[in-house]
Amino acid sequence: MKRGSTSQTLTAATSTSSQDARNLLVRETLRISANLASEKTRSQDETAASSTGLVNDQFVDASLRLICYEEIDGRRFKYLANNDVINSRKSSNSIRAVSLQSRQAPVDELMSFIRSYVVPEGFPDSVSPSYVPYMTWRALKHFFGGAMGVFTTQALLHSVGVSKSQSIPGAVAINWIIKDGSGRIGKMLFSRQGKKFDYDLKQLRLSGDLLMELGAGVELATAAFPHLFLPLACAANVAKNVAAVTSTSTRTPIYKAFAKGENIGDVTAKGECVGNVADLFGTGLSIIIAKRNPSLFTTFGLLSCGYLFSSYREVKSVVLHTLNRARFSVAVESFLKTGSVPSLQEGNMMETVFNLPWCKDKPIVLGSRFKEAFQDANSYYDVEPVFQKERYVVAYNPSKGNIYAVLKDQAKSDDILKAAFHAHVLLHIIRSSKHNQVSSEYTSGDNSSLLPTSADLQAHVAESYNMVSALYGPFKSKAKEQGWVMSDSLLNPGRARICEQVK
Repeated sequence: MKRGSTSQTLTAATSTSSQDARNLLVRETLRISANLASEKTRSQDETAASSTGLVNDQFVDASLRLICYEEIDGRRFKYLANNDVINSRKSSNSIRAVSLQSRQAPVDELMSFIRSYVVPEGFPDSVSPSYVPYMTWRALKHFFGGAMGVFTTQALLHSVGVSKSQSIPGAVAINWIIKDGSGRIGKMLFSRQGKKFDYDLKQLRLSGDLLMELGAGVELATAAFPHLFLPLACAANVAKNVAAVTSTSTRTPIYKAFAKGENIGDVTAKGECVGNVADLFGTGLSIIIAKRNPSLFTTFGLLSCGYLFSSYREVKSVVLHTLNRARFSVAVESFLKTGSVPSLQEGNMMETVFNLPWCKDKPIVLGSRFKEAFQDANSYYDVEPVFQKERYVVAYNPSKGNIYAVLKDQAKSDDILKAAFHAHVLLHIIRSSKHNQVSSEYTSGDNSSLLPTSADLQAHVAESYNMVSALYGPFKSKAKEQGWVMSDSLLNPGRARICEQVK
């Protein structure tokens, strides 16, 4: 009886175990099937998103149409537009820019920010291998020099009668060191201008001299406001140190333009000698004048006028062979009006050496961002077919009043030069068209029709393309005949590039 009970118990247990195993198998089968179905659905969604040019990690409405991709400083963006707006040809700001990359880690952003100040653009490929050890030892040299400056300042103050036992010399020395330190910070911040010292050499040189006089004027104001000595002295020192950076950075290229052989060192040494001699004579004259107790502000005003006029004539007298934006504008405008390119002397004399900071990129912006050049998607699709064979796209944005040259990622040096030439041709056509209409529009008092319509812009772009095809070659030939260097232009294009174009 006991044996039969045990047998029944074992049979029931075996049956239960088998049932549990079957249930477990069924559950696992259902789970795997669900996972496979989910994976298939997700794969289909990703394939659909990929076929429309959309990234997988970001949901975008199917009504949006991909226009193009853009890359700037290693970051990629995509531009989208609403299909309904494109089809209805509404002139609304329908372009959306979406970043394809997540933000950098704070440490990476900090290191990138520091590199932008302490190493040249394109480092390490843009410099020779000896650059790093040279700058390392130079930094150490300035470190020890700065440390010694604290003690030398205290010694100088003590030597002019400030008692060493009092607390005043310490405070004066600290104020003096803060003044000098603020100037060094300003010098460091301005050094980030980098290659602009090559692009806009004359313009920055003149701006630096203006800052030098501004700093001198602020220093003069400390006599009237002695209680504001520290802030005024700091501001003056910042301005004068920025001017010193500009003078130092532009000195060698200017002397290089004068040297006809391997004598740039000799030219630089003699140029600095002339400057020092003139400075000594000026100092001596000022001492003689100061003994007669003239009006301080009147004397300063007269000397400043002489300084600024001499600075203006100084930069105007430099003849450079390369084409930056200012000299390029002079050359192209002269060519379009007269059919000839000015000589080196004429082009440099006609160059504008002073521009307001907020007007320096107007009315032509070279290498601009896509979103700046086009106010809506239709304005891009209207002109894009014209530039299918080119490595750039040129457009006019009526809302901003500027000509924009958007560069493609395949653009080389000659393509950038051609894009700039094309932009000037389009500007010339638009200005001529406005000039022909301005009299009648001014008489009627209706200025709204001065803005070109979409059809007008398409016609202007097509006309400019035909003109560029016919004139770009002759312009280059005549410029080379005059001695202009065309292969290494300093047009300072923006860093944005169109990576892909999707129709």
